[in-house]
Amino acid sequence: MREDNLDRLSDYINIPKSDYYYLVYKPLIRDLAVCLKKFAKGRVLDIGCGNKPYEGMFKKLITEYVGSDIIQSSLNKVDYICEATKIPLPNASFDTIFSTQAIEHVADHQALVNEAYRLVKPGGYLILSGPMYWHLHEEPYDYFRFTKHGFRYILEKAGFTNLEIIANGGKWATLGQVILHTLPRRLTNIRMARRIHNWFFAYLDKNFFNEFNTMNYVAVGKK
Repeated sequence: MREDNLDRLSDYINIPKSDYYYLVYKPLIRDLAVCLKKFAKGRVLDIGCGNKPYEGMFKKLITEYVGSDIIQSSLNKVDYICEATKIPLPNASFDTIFSTQAIEHVADHQALVNEAYRLVKPGGYLILSGPMYWHLHEEPYDYFRFTKHGFRYILEKAGFTNLEIIANGGKWATLGQVILHTLPRRLTNIRMARRIHNWFFAYLDKNFFNEFNTMNYVAVGKK
């Protein structure tokens, strides 16, 4: 059974360089912001919303923001508690479907994308993100990792077109995060050392970017 009130990300703004997950959050948040400004509009449904950490990004872009999740979040932000594959809302009732870092926890990931297609209006967009590399988390409900080709396949199979798939961070950011995941946690708890580590690998990633080994993707499709 899944655990209610899990502690989830709640603030996309205040992520310091000393944060254990800085190297994944920095490029993910940057790329989500770009995609939202370009594609988000009207009524938005956030599938797997958790604490709705990105709700602030939608301000001035949309008219309404609601979220669904399989359990209630630690800040009680979930509007519809339901499975991501069976959301009790009418067809074509949203202009934008948004889902971040949830698809790897859905056993039938194609059904999630199909449900997004059902719920979004013609001309609307799905903005979806998920990992290619990440450690096991929220076990045992951690099922899949996705390449850009995998995202393209499942979005096109559902009917989405005009796809854009963006790698969030490259090989240096991934290497930096893998090192943190590999070392014993007690060795990474010194904030100043972690800050220097994150700065160094973020610098390498910015100046020598190569997406062949990324941590994450943002995928966008149009109905």
